Amino acid sequence: MAGQPGRPAVGIVSDIILQRHRLQEASSRFGLDVCFSGDPDRLQGYPEFPEASLWLITLEDEADHPVLFDHLLENTEAPVLFGLDPAPKPGTTDYFRWERRLLDKLEQSLGHLEKLDSAAAIEELAAEQPPSETSPKLPHWIQPASVDLPAEEVWILGASLGGPAAVKTFLDNLPPGLPVGFVYAQHIDDNFTEVLTRVLGRHAHYKLRRAETGYRVHNGDVVLMPVEREWTLDDSGALKERETPWPGPYGPSIDQVLLNIGDHYGARCHAIIFSGMGNDGAIAAPLLKAYGSRIWVQESSSCGNSSMPDSVAATGCSVYCGTPEQLARELVKTIEESCLLKGRQKRDSA
Repeated sequence: MAGQPGRPAVGIVSDIILQRHRLQEASSRFGLDVCFSGDPDRLQGYPEFPEASLWLITLEDEADHPVLFDHLLENTEAPVLFGLDPAPKPGTTDYFRWERRLLDKLEQSLGHLEKLDSAAAIEELAAEQPPSETSPKLPHWIQPASVDLPAEEVWILGASLGGPAAVKTFLDNLPPGLPVGFVYAQHIDDNFTEVLTRVLGRHAHYKLRRAETGYRVHNGDVVLMPVEREWTLDDSGALKERETPWPGPYGPSIDQVLLNIGDHYGARCHAIIFSGMGNDGAIAAPLLKAYGSRIWVQESSSCGNSSMPDSVAATGCSVYCGTPEQLARELVKTIEESCLLKGRQKRDSA
């Protein structure tokens, strides 16, 4: 199995075929190459010992393979992880928790794995122009919302690698005046937050702004969640910073943002999961859907990395999948249908 230059490679040894398959899928999702995947007998008969940065070993009974450990010691100086938990059924919350535990173990040996957008890649977005000279128009049935009012409905935009470009395209395709606010949870190096705020903050209709204690999300806002510490909402819906870091390997934790914002807004909180590595968002998505919320995902081929939206889609919670442009059009259509329904209900009750 040929690897890509610069990417760590793992070797997978298991006498359980299903476990090998799931370890291989998870390793690929975390951006790793798999240089070997097979049972102990295959490894011991391999003509040239594979060059792995790390070996993952999981056996039904280690006593059945007494020479495997010595064979590894003789042929590699790479770390060896034994006794990994069996992988649960994919798409379940237990599976995504298992994947997170695996990621933690991988990063203990290999260092930080998730690739993030560079400052240069974000700066390039500043030169991009919207797809057409004419801005999208607000449909007739949607009354323009006042930016001076707190948003009744909030959409969480969750993203990692490739996210800034996808979110910019999404916002470029929205008309002004929609009666919604956005909370943007983007895995990013904290040193690049200023660049992201400056570049996406140039948007004409939807303003990227940093979270501030005591502030309520208003119509037309795109509130950026900070990287270092966890943020939540108080009983009035105002933003509040905690003294503790976000749980999980990366900040902001998209799962925790979904839980914290959804806890206040309930069915008036929805989410779109854009491009990114890993599975952040997959654990909280079923809980958010239980409120009656909409969960949408970016379509795989339009992603810089599709692992994150694919993981959320695998939960069965997502009800719409599209490119950033299609997601924007679907949001406008959804809001228009809601406005039409409210208008009919008012007329019927008059």
